[in-house]
Amino acid sequence: METETLFTLLGTAIVAIGIGVTAGYFLRKSLAKNQANSLEAKAEKIMAEAKTKQQELVLEGKEKAQKMIDEAKHEERQAKNELAAAQLRLEKRETTFDQKLLELQGDQTKLMEKVERVKAIKLEIETLKMQQMEKLQAVASLTKDEAKLRLLEMVEEESKGDLMNRIVKLDKENSEVYEAKARDIILDAIQRNASSHSAETTASMVPLPSDDMKGRIIGKEGRNIKTIEKLTGCELIIDDTPDSIMISCFSPIRREVARIALTKLMADGRIQPARIEEFVEKAKQELSIDIRKAGEEALLKMGITGIDPKLVGIVGRLKYRTSYGQNIMNHSMEVGQLAAVIASEIGGVDPAKAKRAGFFHDIGKAVDQETQGAHPAIGYTILKKFNMDDDTCEAARDHHIDHPTSIYACIAKAADAISGARVGARRDTFELFVARLEDLEKTAASFPGVEKVYAIQAGREVRVFIRPNEVDDYGTVQLAKDIARKIEEELQYPGEIRITMIRETRVIEYAR
Repeated sequence: METETLFTLLGTAIVAIGIGVTAGYFLRKSLAKNQANSLEAKAEKIMAEAKTKQQELVLEGKEKAQKMIDEAKHEERQAKNELAAAQLRLEKRETTFDQKLLELQGDQTKLMEKVERVKAIKLEIETLKMQQMEKLQAVASLTKDEAKLRLLEMVEEESKGDLMNRIVKLDKENSEVYEAKARDIILDAIQRNASSHSAETTASMVPLPSDDMKGRIIGKEGRNIKTIEKLTGCELIIDDTPDSIMISCFSPIRREVARIALTKLMADGRIQPARIEEFVEKAKQELSIDIRKAGEEALLKMGITGIDPKLVGIVGRLKYRTSYGQNIMNHSMEVGQLAAVIASEIGGVDPAKAKRAGFFHDIGKAVDQETQGAHPAIGYTILKKFNMDDDTCEAARDHHIDHPTSIYACIAKAADAISGARVGARRDTFELFVARLEDLEKTAASFPGVEKVYAIQAGREVRVFIRPNEVDDYGTVQLAKDIARKIEEELQYPGEIRITMIRETRVIEYAR
């Protein structure tokens, strides 16, 4: 019983499982079918939407394409219209150009006709002129050139008086203004540069420790003094002056070498020819160093830079050069300062360049005692050799001529005159100075036709006043040459003397 019941339960379970499996199968199939139907519906919906979107895009594309075609056609029509308008304008311009060309050709033809007519008239005038000239020459018995010369002489003679009166009037009016302005500039320059002056002679005094040293300097049979004089080129003057020896020489450099050598020999005590030669060489070397230092110090004080070292040495030699008792180094520095002041006062001129021109104006005097020629020409050559600027070179060359071409040469000349004309700047023995000036005036006054003579500028210029009724203008020129030649032959003087001739005709009349 129990077994049957067990089999029954087992069979029931199997049937139930079978039914469950069958039911699950059909249920899954039904679910799968429903799901497939749902996906297919979605796909169809998507496809429908895509077709709708595609149709919309196609329509939109067609609309845009149609719009672009319409715009292109519109632009094409505009371009055609503009091209047609441009072509129309071009055709109109061509027509106008053809008309202008025809008018120009017509005007050219008329102009050529007028030119030919003018040529014919000109030829006719020349013919008539030649005929008139021939008639005039026949009547006056003069050629064309002779008649022209006579006419010019008549005009010159008639207008000479009026022209001279006008020139004199203008000169008088302008000279007063220029003289006042020049006086102010010169006074200001002098007041702002009141430098001192030192005069040197042709002899230097050397102090001795005792009079016994004189005999040692002379040496046995004078061999020591002869050696010193031979090596230095100076003359040693040993007289009764106590405790001193005089060194005489025209060259300050040689005198300085001798002085240094003597000082060192006396300090050493061994005075004999070999030692003298040694100390003279040392003195030359020491002086060479001192000359270079003097040049450097002078250029530093003047604010001048960029100078060749060899030229610095030449500048230093000016320390041992004098002219009319005036030290040339001090004189050159003063002229440079004066030139700078004058340049700044007149305006339009570089004061620095004027200072340079004034400082180097007498550079030729550094070597003029050893070189052939006058110091202006020597200075010009030196400055050119060292590539100095043209204005400075011309100032050195032209500062003694009457009419310098360069403004810097004019300024240097004025500054040089101011420096040399200071009281005490250039000194000489009073008696010799007066005698020399008197001889100058007597020599110039000895010629016929001379009314008055004045020696000025410390004897560097002689002004001669001529009697106008006895000497004419041409005779004045010859008289100046004769006076200069007689001064050269009869008088002795340093440097050069300028002869200024003045011939003046003065007529006074009163209107009553």
